[in-house]
Amino acid sequence: MCELCSGISRRVFLGTSAALSAGLLFGEQASSDVALPIAANEWDQQPPVKVYVILMGHIGGWPGLKYDTREAVENVFSPYLEKLQQKLGNVVFVGGDHIPQNPNAVQELLPKIEESEAEAILGIHLTGCNSDAPFRVLCSTGLPVAIYAQPYSGHEWIYVPYMQQEGAKIILGASRDINEIERLVSLLRVPAKMKKSKLILVSQPGYAAGSPEARDFDQVREKFGTEVIHVTPAEFVEIHQTIPEEDAIAEAENYWINQAREIREPSREEIIKSCKTYFALKKLMKERGAIALAMQCLGGVPIDILGYPCLGFSRLLDDGAIGACEADMDSTLSMMMFLFAMGRPGFITDPVMDMATNSVIHAHCVSSTKMDGPQSERLPFIIRSHLEDEKGASLKVIVDRDINREVTWVKLVHNNTILVTSGLIREDYDSGIQGCRTKIVAEVTSSTARELLSKWGGNVIGRDVMTLLHRVVFYGNHLDDFRDIAQLMELKFMIEGKDWA
Repeated sequence: MCELCSGISRRVFLGTSAALSAGLLFGEQASSDVALPIAANEWDQQPPVKVYVILMGHIGGWPGLKYDTREAVENVFSPYLEKLQQKLGNVVFVGGDHIPQNPNAVQELLPKIEESEAEAILGIHLTGCNSDAPFRVLCSTGLPVAIYAQPYSGHEWIYVPYMQQEGAKIILGASRDINEIERLVSLLRVPAKMKKSKLILVSQPGYAAGSPEARDFDQVREKFGTEVIHVTPAEFVEIHQTIPEEDAIAEAENYWINQAREIREPSREEIIKSCKTYFALKKLMKERGAIALAMQCLGGVPIDILGYPCLGFSRLLDDGAIGACEADMDSTLSMMMFLFAMGRPGFITDPVMDMATNSVIHAHCVSSTKMDGPQSERLPFIIRSHLEDEKGASLKVIVDRDINREVTWVKLVHNNTILVTSGLIREDYDSGIQGCRTKIVAEVTSSTARELLSKWGGNVIGRDVMTLLHRVVFYGNHLDDFRDIAQLMELKFMIEGKDWA
C-alpha cells in the first residue's frame, strides 16, 4: 500500500474503498501510452521517486454544491493512485493531504513537503478559488509540479500558461480521463531520475561528440545532475578480456543467430565477438552504476578486437538501458529523458529527406528490436555487416508490422533546447547498397517535409555535421510529452519545421 493511502487522518486519504470507479466519474479510460515500468528490469536500481500528492478543494460553489470531494478522494483518487504506484514500480506517493483550495492551506504544507524529501509534487485540482496563488505556492518549493484538473474543477487552469511563460516548473493535465495522472507522474520522474543517473563515455581522451555544452561533463552535471564517467578504449579492452567465451557463444546463439530472420555477411565468429563486447558493456555499466553508455565506435575503439558494438547496443536498448553510438552526448541525454518518462528506447538516426513522399528516411546500423519497451515483442531482424566498411555485425530491424504507427523524433542541444517533430511510419525501406541498414520512412505530420528542410535545426544547433544531423526516433506521438518535459527541465521547446530561433 502506498504511503498516502495508509493514513487515517481526515486530511489525507481515508482508505481504498472502490465503491465508485474512476470510469464512472470520468467516462471511458483511454489506454496510457506509457510502457511497462522500467523498474521491472534489472537496470533501474534507483530508489523510487517521491511524489507528494495534494488534493486541492473542499465542497464549494464550483463545480457544484452536490459534488462531494471527500467521496472522490476516498473512492476514486486513493485507489487509483495505489494501483498506479504498483504499476509504475519506481514511484512512491507521499502526503495525500486533502486541503481547501486556497494559498494559506498550501503554505501550511510547505514544511511537511520539505520534511518528506519529496522530489516532485502532484496537485489534484478538485474545486476552484479563482486565483493562481495556490499553484504559485507549490512552485515556490522549486520542485517540479504537475496539476491534474478534471473538467469543472475550477478556472485556475487559465493561469498555468502564464506561469509557464515566466519559467515555472509546472505542467497541467486538463482531462476527463483519469489516466492523464499516469502521464503526468511519468513525466515527473524525469528530473529526479536524471539527477541520480550515471552515463559512461568510452572514447579517446578528450573526445566527445555533440553540442559543446553536452560535451562538457561539468555542465551536464550542473544542468541535469547526471554524472558522466569517462573510460578509455584501453580500459574497455581490459574488461572485454575478462568475459568468458562460453557466455558470448550462448548469447550469440540464443538471442541473435537462432532468432534472426536471416544472416547475410557476418560469420558466426563475428557475431560471438559482438556478444562478448555486449557483456563487457554490461559489466562496465553495472560496476559503475550507469544506465547509459555512449561510445566512440567509429575510429575510436579497436574494431579488430571488439567488433562493432551494434548488437550490444541493441541488446542494452531491448533490456531497458541505453547504448549510444558515435559518442553522441546530445542523443544519449535525449534517450535517457524518454526512457525515464516512458520506459522505451530510442533509435539514433542519420535522417535524409524525401520530398516525393513528404517524408524523412531515418537510417542507422543499430536499433532496438523492442521499440515498445523491454516487455514488448521483438521486431524481426536481419544480421548484416556495418554498411560503411562492410565489417563487423549490425542490424537491419524490420518495421513492416508497425506501418502507420505514430513516431516522434527529437534533438536535445546545448543542454537547453529540445527540437521535436512528429510523423507516421509509412514504409520499411530497403535501398540496397545505399544508406545504413535499418531504415524507417516517416511521413512528417507536425509540419511538412518542405518546411522541415527549410527550418532544419531551428537555427540553434550550429554547423557540426553529426550534431546537426543526428535525431532520435521514439514510437508514439510525444509532442506534448516533450513539451512538458521541457517545462519541467527548464528547456526551450521547439517544433522543428515550424519554429526558428
